[in-house]
Amino acid sequence: MDGSISLTVEERKVLLRAYRSGTDVRAARRAHVVVLRADGWTWQEIQAVLFCSTDFIAETVRCFASGGVEAVLGQTTKPLPAPAWLATVKRWLTEHTPQDFGYFRTRWSCEILANLLAWETGLRLSGETIRRGLKRLGFVWRRPRPIVGPTDPQFAEKLQRIQKLLRTLPADEVAVFQDEVDVHLNPKIGSMWMPKGEQAEVTTPGNNRKCHVAGSLVWGTGTLLVSPPEGRRNTAMFLAHLDDLRRRLRSWRKVHVICDNAAFHKSRAVREYLAQWGHRIVLHFLPAYAPQTNPIERVWWHLHETITRNHKCQTLEELIGQAYEWFEANHNHYLDMRNTFAKAA
Repeated sequence: MDGSISLTVEERKVLLRAYRSGTDVRAARRAHVVVLRADGWTWQEIQAVLFCSTDFIAETVRCFASGGVEAVLGQTTKPLPAPAWLATVKRWLTEHTPQDFGYFRTRWSCEILANLLAWETGLRLSGETIRRGLKRLGFVWRRPRPIVGPTDPQFAEKLQRIQKLLRTLPADEVAVFQDEVDVHLNPKIGSMWMPKGEQAEVTTPGNNRKCHVAGSLVWGTGTLLVSPPEGRRNTAMFLAHLDDLRRRLRSWRKVHVICDNAAFHKSRAVREYLAQWGHRIVLHFLPAYAPQTNPIERVWWHLHETITRNHKCQTLEELIGQAYEWFEANHNHYLDMRNTFAKAA
C-alpha cells in the first residue's frame, strides 16, 4: 500500500469539519493527515508541517483504508436511530401549516410543534428538544426566497417575438426597454460594515415622501434615457415619457418601446396616443409576472444600491438631485446590462 487516498466531496466535508471544530484533538490531527494525503502531500511533507511521526501517519492511513472516515474519527459505533416522533414532526413541517391545526400562525415554531405533539400523541417535549431534533433531520431556520407565483402561459412565445424584433431591427429603427422606478425619502436599509457588537443606525425622516421616475434603456447603445420625476405613476407619466422618447430619439424613424404589462400602459388614453403617433411609437409587452426579463430592472437595482440605501438626505429634492446626478454620470454605461434579457430569454 502506497498510502494514496481518494475522498468524496462529503467525506472531505466531514473531515474538514472535524479538523476545524472537533473537540477530539487526536481525531482532528488524523483528519488533517487524511486531507493532506488526499491532496497529494508526501509523508515527509506532512511530518515536517504537523511535527508528527511516520508511525502516526501510517496508523492514520491504515485506519482510513480499513474503516473509512468513521474509523479515522473514532466513530466506530452506529448512530442511534431517530425517535418515532421526528417522523411526525417532519410530516407536519413539509405537508401542513399551523393553521391546519387551528393555530393563528403562518409559520411553525419549536414551541408550537411541542404543544401539538403533546396534544396529538401525549408526548411532552421541550421546544429545545424539538429544535435539536429538527437539526438532526437537516432542517435550518432561515428566510425563504420569494418567487413570483403566477406565470404567463405565453412566456416563451412573447420572448421569442421580442428576440426576433431585436435580431431583425432595421437600421433606421431603435428599440428601448422601458420601466418606472419609485424613489422614497425613507431610505432602503442595506447591509454595511459596523463594529462587532454594535448596530449602526439609519435615520428616517418619519413622514415618507416619494416620486416616480420613468426611464428607457436603448438596446443598441446601452444609453439610459430618464424623464423628469413625477408625483404619480399613471398614464399621464407614461405618455410624457413617450413624448420625451420621440424628441430625444427623433433621428430614428420608429421607436419600439418594450415594457411590462402595467394597466396604465394599456389604457384608453395610450391607445388614443398610439392612434396618432403609431407611425413613430410601437409598444411591445414583455411576459407577465416576469420582471427579470427587463434589463432596465438591473439599472434600478444599481440606483438603489448606490444612492437610496442608507442615504442621509433630509429632503426628497436632495435625494432626487443625487439620483439624477448619478443618471447623468452613468447614462451611457449600461451596455452590459442588455445581457440580462439575453440570459432570461
